[in-house]
Amino acid sequence: MTISDAVPLLWASSLRHPAASKNAAVPQILSTPNSLEFRVGPERSPAQTVHRSHRFASMMLPALLGELSQAAAVAEQVLAVLTELVDITARHRASVDLSGRISCDGSHVLLTIGEADRPLPTPEDEPGLFLVHRLTDDLGQYRGDEGGHVTWTSVPVR
Repeated sequence: MTISDAVPLLWASSLRHPAASKNAAVPQILSTPNSLEFRVGPERSPAQTVHRSHRFASMMLPALLGELSQAAAVAEQVLAVLTELVDITARHRASVDLSGRISCDGSHVLLTIGEADRPLPTPEDEPGLFLVHRLTDDLGQYRGDEGGHVTWTSVPVR
């Protein structure tokens, strides 16, 4: 399954809490989302993959980051890092689909992008990684389920 150009409004609205008034009870089954996942299929070029993942994340990050005091600035940093990592992974894709996960624990936003057919290059070979190193606290890779390299990074919430 791949992400579409537009997320259905019902799905996007289900990520937000309804405004609670004095007489309205918030259902207990609703909780603040703490992660987003996306998948882009093999029929998309690297540029299309970057565009689709960026678009999806930019629509959904406000719901994920919620009431954080610096939500707009954090979202901007997360999108910059996401763009660079998706670009590198999409050009060196090891798996059929490119998958991504964005999660937030209140102090960091963790990005996980997979799978690439090689370890991350040096920033000298991929200049966008200078930005990634500057905006993140930590960066690493592990072997994914499909034999490729899954990249993860932690963006601090300051």
